Amino acid sequence: MLREDGGMRPRPRLRAGATALLAVALLAGCASSSTTPDPTASLAFHGVEPDPVPARPSFTLTTTEGKRFDFLAETKGRPTLMYFGYTNCPDECITAMADVAAALRRAPAELKGDIRVVFVTTDPKRDTAPKLRTWLDQFSTEFIALRGTDDEVKAAQTAAGVRPAEEEGPIPTLPGKPNEHPHKDGTAPHSHSGPLGYSVGHTNVIFAYDATDRLPVVYPGGVTPADIAADLPLLARTGK
Repeated sequence: MLREDGGMRPRPRLRAGATALLAVALLAGCASSSTTPDPTASLAFHGVEPDPVPARPSFTLTTTEGKRFDFLAETKGRPTLMYFGYTNCPDECITAMADVAAALRRAPAELKGDIRVVFVTTDPKRDTAPKLRTWLDQFSTEFIALRGTDDEVKAAQTAAGVRPAEEEGPIPTLPGKPNEHPHKDGTAPHSHSGPLGYSVGHTNVIFAYDATDRLPVVYPGGVTPADIAADLPLLARTGK
């Protein structure tokens, strides 16, 4: 399930032009943001670097344990990797989380305890708390799983600078096997526990917030665990 490879490989994206959409959304969402100097401005990351650099967003959702989670307050000052997806996702979500888990295994020991990983479901009606927790535990029991009402989840995505996810048509499946589908190249090995009768179009991007509460880099499909791992020490820098 969890891959260790660091070589470049293609990874599919859920929505065509997701990276372009993200760039436009981030630019629009940050036009009036603070002009505080970015301490990572001279550093080279392995993903897409937004310009200007957005601030860590503020939104509140609910953990799978039923506790309210203020994203800004709970992750403030800590390197944080965040992803919007859903448990029935055919390829992209499971690959993104497998990549994050593999990257953390490569991280320096002194950083591992400080890095937070947050997964926000874009399918809260179907992703119950138990289902979401069980799915995310296959990558790490330390990863934070968040859900909420449709409006809360949409607000969280808007706060992060991306267009809210939308339910789409059914996922093509293998003949006579409603729980299985053709896997795209570069996808982490996986299976599904229920029929793939629908899909949720969402932005396939891993958000990487740094210790100064900024978003200096995002990782679209195709970025490897080695790339993410190499950036973790940079995300932990405070500029002091």
